[in-house]
Amino acid sequence: MPTIATNFRDRRHREERAHRLNREIMAPEVRLNGPDNEPLGVVPIQEALRLAGEYDVDLVEVVATANPPVCRLMDYGKFKYLEQKKAAEAKAKQTVIEIKEVKFRPGTDDGDFNIKMRNIRRFLADGDKVKVTLRFRGREITHQEIGLALLNRIRDELSDIVQVEQFPKLEGRQMIMMLAPARKKPGAKPAVADAMPAVQAAG
Repeated sequence: MPTIATNFRDRRHREERAHRLNREIMAPEVRLNGPDNEPLGVVPIQEALRLAGEYDVDLVEVVATANPPVCRLMDYGKFKYLEQKKAAEAKAKQTVIEIKEVKFRPGTDDGDFNIKMRNIRRFLADGDKVKVTLRFRGREITHQEIGLALLNRIRDELSDIVQVEQFPKLEGRQMIMMLAPARKKPGAKPAVADAMPAVQAAG
């Protein structure tokens, strides 16, 4: 039973690797490159394994589809470490943009309004997009112009740092506006009257 477990573990580790190593390489001869990637010509597999032992490195099959396969003498553990380090650095440089939602009501008071505006400014400064959601309750839906005026007020107060990706749009009992951090040269913002037809049409 322990032997079976060991065989399974070794096979699983081989499947997780992108390369065959040492005695996993089945070709009778290989085109060999040295530790500095210098070409050493086509050699029998036993000679390639002997050189790997002499240099105290691994024999790594780097191009399995070639005839004969191309192999290189290298410290595979170090190679994998450097690969993972490069991948981690590349991932760290990627900018992850999130969409933050901030909810308002047509009757949002000034104190709550100012707190929500500070949050929006912080989200935009972090490079995130902001979904501004204005929720109508009961008969408030019959006064969409109040909600639209509030969303346009938000847009106007943020005009120096924002670009509007989606102008106010009615979705059910919610009016949605999508904001993103402004580019270097933000375009002119449309007037309140420009946005009104879109909201009315959606209703």
